[in-house]
Amino acid sequence: MPARWLDLIRGRQASVVFPDAADARVLAAAARLVSERLAQPVLIGRSEELNLLAADAGERMPEGVEVVDPEEAAADVDLDVALRRVYADGGGVLSDAEARRLLADPLILGMLLVRAGRVDACVAGNRSRTSDVLRAGIRVLGVAEGIDTVSGSFLLTLPDGRMVTYGDCAVLPDPDAEQLAAVAIASAATHEILTGEQPIVAMLSFSTKASAEHASVEKVRRATGLACRRRPDLEIDGELQFDAAIDQQVAAAKAPGSRVAGRANVFVFPNLDAGNIAYKLTQRLGHAQAYGPLLQGLAHPLSDLSRGCSTDDIVAVAIITALQGVGSGDSRRCRSKPERKP
Repeated sequence: MPARWLDLIRGRQASVVFPDAADARVLAAAARLVSERLAQPVLIGRSEELNLLAADAGERMPEGVEVVDPEEAAADVDLDVALRRVYADGGGVLSDAEARRLLADPLILGMLLVRAGRVDACVAGNRSRTSDVLRAGIRVLGVAEGIDTVSGSFLLTLPDGRMVTYGDCAVLPDPDAEQLAAVAIASAATHEILTGEQPIVAMLSFSTKASAEHASVEKVRRATGLACRRRPDLEIDGELQFDAAIDQQVAAAKAPGSRVAGRANVFVFPNLDAGNIAYKLTQRLGHAQAYGPLLQGLAHPLSDLSRGCSTDDIVAVAIITALQGVGSGDSRRCRSKPERKP
């Protein structure tokens, strides 16, 4: 895990809620987050069940971990009001029975705690399906102002220490040009927050600068133009093949006039097939450490773990999501929280 993340987050008292808390991996991750002063875990579940699970693993529930019981949360007036407001914004009205049922849903409850400002960020998915996490996230957290596309990126640390960002690798099966432009802008922001580097964005294709013609190539060209117009301050170029985007010698031959070619650190793939396959190839064959998927475009930080994640994965993604919640700049501080129960 990059030392920069540890330095940025340690001692800031950022809080992260885990809706899928009845999992030995999450309990082990929570213990590490507390002992290393990296974040304040909030676990959704029944204390008795979580204590038994910890005991079965030969562990004890660490001090400093807050447990929120869904049954008790159903009686929380402030959360009930916040939930009804969420649904009213979407034109819906909840009955008392529906509100109690939704508040008892760990995913809904965890994200509502974030939306209500009680917790900085949410990490789910170690037991829930991605579709359920996304559905709850869009419904409860909402999309960020001026954003209409939710996507998912991966940050990869290469064996030589370089860090690159791939998008979209998790959400959009076949994005149109407008969505692809949004993915580029969001992935650039993710890369800058987490690495401190200036994002240099390559819009990828099987063509480099009109070396081929196809509808998918034209989509990438159009997306590049849209992204450049929306964010003229960003370095974005396309369409580029991957080798032209990352290798300076290839870039000199294929795209000599490009400011991005040969220098890119953010790679935007034309569809989910390409993005998902690419990050797994980089991870498995290139021996990169992959962090994600990191959801982008929501109004509040949410990450969706793989159900095959390890404790190390959970700790890393919790730190990343907490950084998105409290900001990575040294001048920004975590907002104050109510005193937590032991």
